[in-house]
Amino acid sequence: MLCLNYKESSKPQSTQLQKKRKTKRRRIVLLLLLVFFLYLGIGAVAPFTKQPEVSKTTKESFNPDDYIGSGDGPDRARIIKDNKEALDTRLQMIRHAKESIVMSTFDFRTDEAGKDLLALLLDAADRGVSVEIFADGFNSWVRMEGNEYFYALSPHPNVTITLYNKINPLKPWTIMGRMHDKYLVIDETAYVLGGRNAFGYFLGDYKGHKNYDWDVLVYNTGSNDSSLYQILSYFRTITAEKCCSVFHDKPSLAKRSSVKKAADELRARAEHLMTENPQLDAKAYDYEGKTEKTHKISLLHNPIHIFAKEPVVFYQLMELAKTAKERVTIHTPYAVCNDMMYDSFTELGDKAEIMFNSAANNGNLFAAVDYLRQKQKLLDTNMTIMEYEGGVSYHGKTMAIDDHLAIIGSFNMDMRSTYIDTELMLVIHSEEITKDLREKMNEYEKYAAVADTVDTYLPSESVEMKELPPKKQFVRKWFGWLMDRVRFLF
Repeated sequence: MLCLNYKESSKPQSTQLQKKRKTKRRRIVLLLLLVFFLYLGIGAVAPFTKQPEVSKTTKESFNPDDYIGSGDGPDRARIIKDNKEALDTRLQMIRHAKESIVMSTFDFRTDEAGKDLLALLLDAADRGVSVEIFADGFNSWVRMEGNEYFYALSPHPNVTITLYNKINPLKPWTIMGRMHDKYLVIDETAYVLGGRNAFGYFLGDYKGHKNYDWDVLVYNTGSNDSSLYQILSYFRTITAEKCCSVFHDKPSLAKRSSVKKAADELRARAEHLMTENPQLDAKAYDYEGKTEKTHKISLLHNPIHIFAKEPVVFYQLMELAKTAKERVTIHTPYAVCNDMMYDSFTELGDKAEIMFNSAANNGNLFAAVDYLRQKQKLLDTNMTIMEYEGGVSYHGKTMAIDDHLAIIGSFNMDMRSTYIDTELMLVIHSEEITKDLREKMNEYEKYAAVADTVDTYLPSESVEMKELPPKKQFVRKWFGWLMDRVRFLF
């Protein structure tokens, strides 16, 4: 009996000891997770807390006169505003490529529009065309990794998919550097460059969410001085960076049943596209007939490394804007600025106008809330502030300077585009293209209200400002203070 009582009394003590050990292990695991997330967060943010200044070399090497040409230049161009035209143009260009295709995109998805692109890219590779795709390493991790449709292309002998700065959680200081460039180059004939990512938000007229954006189609009339070679040179340079790597190219990948099925689906889709769209199988795209003459086209780009960048493109854009005698118009999805950027806008003053999404219309939650908290600073620049209220989020990045310079590309007027991401902007010296761009910009501006004060707008019969959605009100009220401390990442 004594022995039995001892065993019975020791059992609850053993259970209690086990519970204590489990609790201790959980605490250790939670502590380790906390340490890791702190390591991840601090490591990712710390390299960008100090923003570089414009170097003396950049200032001395940039001359706005270099972006002005005379007579008929080597390139012709066309502005592409419509999402459907943007997809149709890309598909036709890819279909009629003879030797090479170079495509760069920040975000590539396998929705309907994305599959259209993949189908004709695979068809081109099957025809013997060299296909090179360049994608951002974060979005490839989210969208491309484990996706059979991308695997249907990547091991193809005529396809190379290169990633910029693939995500590595063990090196958090490398995480923020992103590749934000978007362009498509066909042979040495033509290219499209702008702000559109490679999926249905920006391309085609398939059902679903839409964003408005811009591209410019550029045709090389046959000169070695074409801006097309600036794009290709940039592509070769950035893809040679140490941070770049090749996306799954082992031939054995193509033997997987799921990958074979995806490849068969894409090839059938290509056949269907050509049946339903006879222009894809007709004569080559009429580049000359669908473009206008230009005097000169030039490429602007940020540094291409993955760390905090000198604000090269922003500086160059502002220097070009300062040459305006009458009017500078800037379109951007949002404006998230530091003092240097506000000072640059103030130098432009009342000859400049800027349009971006209203806080209610903005698809970027953080940028929308930031604008509400920083609005007075933008008003103090004396620029005309226009808030777009068109119902569909506006993603365009364009500038028009007087009646002769049109600028289109991927650069947002925010600190991420200024100091963190790779960015491209195309400067087009052409009265015809600038006139067309301004007319198309005006179509958006009809749905924009002009801010008078932080809380009021100039009278307008065509624009009614919407109430801020509850989600944005909540974030503004409870997390605005936190966003103020990390806004340099937006």
